[in-house]
Amino acid sequence: MVEAVSDELLAIAEELYGLPLGEFTAARDVRARELKGTPLATAVKALRKPATAAWVVDLLVRREHEQVTQMISVGEALREAQQGMDAAALRELTRRRRQLTAALTTRARALARSVGLKVTDQVAEQVEETLTAAMIDESAAEAVRSGLLIGPLRATGVGTVDGAGAVAVPDALGFAAAPVADPPVSLHVVPDPEPDRRALEEAQAALAEATTAAEAAEASRDAAAAEVERLNARALQVQAELDELRRQVAELEQSALEVDDQASEAKEALAEAQSAVELAVHARDEAAAARDRLGKVRAGRR
Repeated sequence: MVEAVSDELLAIAEELYGLPLGEFTAARDVRARELKGTPLATAVKALRKPATAAWVVDLLVRREHEQVTQMISVGEALREAQQGMDAAALRELTRRRRQLTAALTTRARALARSVGLKVTDQVAEQVEETLTAAMIDESAAEAVRSGLLIGPLRATGVGTVDGAGAVAVPDALGFAAAPVADPPVSLHVVPDPEPDRRALEEAQAALAEATTAAEAAEASRDAAAAEVERLNARALQVQAELDELRRQVAELEQSALEVDDQASEAKEALAEAQSAVELAVHARDEAAAARDRLGKVRAGRR
């Protein structure tokens, strides 16, 4: 039952937030009265009127669904590609991202003008900040994709954006607004197709450029990953060679110890032999002296 209520509330919210901004409050109150006595009545009545910038982004999502979807996809690719890139490459990607969001903001202003809403520079700045947030932050991207924004978004690059707090209902994250081919047009406004065409062409050109940049960044990332893998393999090989050399050094050190022991034993044997030689020479000398003495005695007796 709760899921059914949630789905129905999303459907009602999608309908209400797709209306012209000036019609939102009255239409919401009518739906709440129609639902009086049901679990949905209170939830519908609690739906907040969107801020002007949020409504303009919601309009852009419905009218330029494919462009916004591609913009969000490019943002995802850029976020992945930013890891490990140098400062110059990041500056270039940031520049192209700004070109894309600026072009889509121009398109959003034209769409709003076509339904009788003049977008001030301050509101346009909030629209562009919201689109930038959708390219930088995943939660912001889901909030924008829902088409149920009630407030503008801003991403600083530090921490995450509270996308859930900027949408009409908590279940809006993960929901995608259905594209709308033709917006409701004010009877007192004559749309100017030329700015719309130029804005769309600029948005498409910026999107193509950003897509190319994202693909180039992904290629650079893949090449860097391959180089890291190659160097890791080389490091393993060098480590194996180093281990083998250490083993050989250990064997040589052990052999050196054994040779030292043998040399010590040989020195001891040499010392003993030298002592034996000295004793033998001394005994020989004494024997020779005794012989000589005996010879002299014998000669004297003659």
